[in-house]
Amino acid sequence: MKRDPRDVVATKRDGRKLLDEELRGFVLAYARGEIDDALAAAFVMAAFINGLDTDETVALTRAMVESGETLPLDGISRPKVDKHSTGGVADSVTLIFAPLAASLGLVVAKLSGRGLGHTGGTLDKLEAIPGMRTDLSPEQLERQVQEVGCAVAAQTKDLVPADGALYALRDETATVPSIPLIAASIMSKKLALGSDLILLDMKAGSGAQMKSLADANELASACIALAEGWGRRARAAVTDMSQPLGTAVGNALDVAEAVRALRGEEKGRLTDLVVEFAAAALASLEGADEDEARGRARGALGDGSALESFRRMVEAQGGDPRVVDDPEAVLPRAPVIAPLASSQEGILASVNAEEIGRASVMLGAGRLRKGDPVDPAVGIVFRPKIGDRVERGQPMGEVHARDESDAAEAADRVRAALTFGETEVEPPPLLYGWHGA
Repeated sequence: MKRDPRDVVATKRDGRKLLDEELRGFVLAYARGEIDDALAAAFVMAAFINGLDTDETVALTRAMVESGETLPLDGISRPKVDKHSTGGVADSVTLIFAPLAASLGLVVAKLSGRGLGHTGGTLDKLEAIPGMRTDLSPEQLERQVQEVGCAVAAQTKDLVPADGALYALRDETATVPSIPLIAASIMSKKLALGSDLILLDMKAGSGAQMKSLADANELASACIALAEGWGRRARAAVTDMSQPLGTAVGNALDVAEAVRALRGEEKGRLTDLVVEFAAAALASLEGADEDEARGRARGALGDGSALESFRRMVEAQGGDPRVVDDPEAVLPRAPVIAPLASSQEGILASVNAEEIGRASVMLGAGRLRKGDPVDPAVGIVFRPKIGDRVERGQPMGEVHARDESDAAEAADRVRAALTFGETEVEPPPLLYGWHGA
């Protein structure tokens, strides 16, 4: 007999465990429109307060995947890797990783999202390239991956629709920061694609959604448990987001930085993290020695092969391929580019990366609400890293803005986000560790 969905909510409200079929029935009924938003909101609030154990989270994730279509990618012959980041500031890893992996003989079919709040969105960055399309059908995505080796596109409405509906409710009911619900949301989209390896980047620090290392580790463990429950191979890295990862915080600026990295011209934490993910993929999918794999990845960033993969991806998705030759000439450019000078001196001790991200959003580079327009040209370039010595008046980067007033306000917000001292500071590790085999 079909169970009353109110009883499902009451079970979780009272802190009791839900059976697989109870969770599955509730989620699928909601996806079909048979349960209204009020009752579904009560469910996510009960799950937020009382939690979901591993079995419940697996059942929730399975139901979310079952709510729509899947993309098995059966026609792809090469090893398939998918990658997800929980988001941060100046994080353009996907833009570099996807073509790099393709140049190394792997394939990447990546469904990405748009920025919301202080974190940038991969789709917004790619769409800064004139003509670039991210609305690929499943057939177009699979064909491009087979021919080019990589594709980065938007999630279709038919793929895991229950996730989109439940996420909107969580956003409206202040229940987003629940590790089981976050894990189910992330992994339902990853498990709906037929990849051979899922790589996860769980960020921790001031610029991340997860501020504490403990929370990032807990989320990584939860996601790996979901992959194992599904019989899928996954690895999750817990990485630092206590400062901007790269130097560019803005859509066209991010693309230009990614192109420089693909040319082998960028050195630093952003490129180092991309190389770590490429090495992990080669080690897991080909059994490669990780040191040798790092060397192969750096070689592909220096010999033009990764750059050529990016060119082919951009061209296949309708973008202007000249972006790889002269990004500054092709990408939109802000009318005001103001120097960002330090008002203090000393050793950079800490950075409120979220505040730098919010300063970029204030310029128009991001959105506060879903559906807000984004200005692809504006943003912030911030170069110092924790542990660097900075002199008063030293140029730290630039602000790219629509007018002088916006530029001055953003520069003030960036400077207010910095703490300086006179004692040596150990830079935070880039990668805290891995979860999964």
